[in-house]
Amino acid sequence: MQALVLEKVRSLRLRDIAIAETLGLHDVRVRIHTVGICGSDVHYYQHGSIGPFVVREPMVLGHEAAGIVVETGSAVGILRPGDRVCMEPGIPDPNSHATRLGRYNLDPAVRFWATPPVHGCLRPTVIHPDTFTFKLPDNVSFAEGAMVEPLAVGMHAASKACLRPGDVAAVLGAGPIGTLTALAALAGGCSRVFITDVQPAKLALAATLGPITPINVREENPRELIRAATDGWGADVVFEATGAAAAAAQAIDLLCPGGCAVFIGMPGAPVSFDIVAAQVKEARIETVFRYAHVFPRALALMASGRINVRPLITDRFAFTEGVAAFDYACQMNPTSVKVQIEMP
Repeated sequence: MQALVLEKVRSLRLRDIAIAETLGLHDVRVRIHTVGICGSDVHYYQHGSIGPFVVREPMVLGHEAAGIVVETGSAVGILRPGDRVCMEPGIPDPNSHATRLGRYNLDPAVRFWATPPVHGCLRPTVIHPDTFTFKLPDNVSFAEGAMVEPLAVGMHAASKACLRPGDVAAVLGAGPIGTLTALAALAGGCSRVFITDVQPAKLALAATLGPITPINVREENPRELIRAATDGWGADVVFEATGAAAAAAQAIDLLCPGGCAVFIGMPGAPVSFDIVAAQVKEARIETVFRYAHVFPRALALMASGRINVRPLITDRFAFTEGVAAFDYACQMNPTSVKVQIEMP
């Protein structure tokens, strides 16, 4: 089949590739409709690796996807050909210790699309387990369905924070994950969210999505603004979504006593922060690695209108323009948030 294949660092081609897949009893075959370009896809394209995951042979990119079921295994009970679906891209070992504990995202043997050596979904069809394939509500488009995967990261972060109604949150970073985390925090009960970035256009967009206060860190001091708005107390929850070591080091400073800092971004360098400052506040620190048991709740919130991801989908490319789409994603305009590729 024709696919968008990462040959090596900075070498991406649209070409035929043979992928051995067999439809199992509990599998569905899905014709891909829309695929979002994630920061990890771009990182593999630019650098060829993320931490211990190294691209050593050609690999199909893409893991944020929605499409149409075209065939089902004989034991599939709910899904039918013609169903519009999105797919959770990580398939764990069902017998692993992590999976049996319900934390399947932590299974070391998980097979995650577009994570070496597993091929991704930027190709005409994929075969996927029915238990990780979810029917789209009638009012959720394919483009929105392809946003469920990054939204799941933000919702998992919100769950890890144990939000309480009325909490004030701060999100560091107004990229796709940061902005989706802000929406998840509001849906989870936060009364107000502060969001920081250096791009005025991204901050302006975030400010249109609800009670979200933008802070341009080049011009304003987040600590002063958040403390002024909370009578000197600070944010109940701080979500770090930049992956920048300098930003991560500031998370505790924005936090109120007894608050929670949730680290979502993955810094490329070690992060140093003041342990004593965290102890004095009895800060609770949480980390996030992907998500688990989130897709159905994300779809329910989107269907109900509580979370609207449409404004974040800013750029669309045809499958035949896949290489150009990735080159654009490497150097996006400040007004761009999420780039998607539409299949024929």
